[in-house]
Amino acid sequence: MKRTRSTTVVIVGLIGIVVGLLTNAGLAASGRALLVPPVILGVTLAVIGFVVIALAWPIRRAVRGTATTHLDPFRAARTAVLAKACSVTGALLTGFMIGLLLFLITRSVIAGPSSVWVTVISGIGGAILLIGGLIAEWFCTLPPPSDDDRRGGTEPGTSRSHA
Repeated sequence: MKRTRSTTVVIVGLIGIVVGLLTNAGLAASGRALLVPPVILGVTLAVIGFVVIALAWPIRRAVRGTATTHLDPFRAARTAVLAKACSVTGALLTGFMIGLLLFLITRSVIAGPSSVWVTVISGIGGAILLIGGLIAEWFCTLPPPSDDDRRGGTEPGTSRSHA
């Protein structure tokens, strides 16, 4: 599995900004209440970001060679996929909260300051989820093979025959 590219994060974040901006614009145009995320959303996203890093820490120790126990490869794969999902979801939610915030602060009638701060807290929680996912992905990557491995041994999937 390849690590999440920065272009993917930026594109998903921009999509989130557009969707967040259009969501509140559509709600305001139809006369409905604006979407303001609850405070617990930002806190929950931040906690999930830290939990993903905690799940990836044993994998980092096993990759670096400092672990004392055997690493289950299926657990490592599941953690890597979870980290990738968290990074993409964090980018989307951060962009969505930025879009909501842009709509709130560009209105002629300013919404209550509490709704602006709650949206900022949710955006920070989404950013922590994004960063936590990227760090956990980095923890789950294998280092490149050393020069001795390349010269002395055979590449995986090839045979060594001298004619």
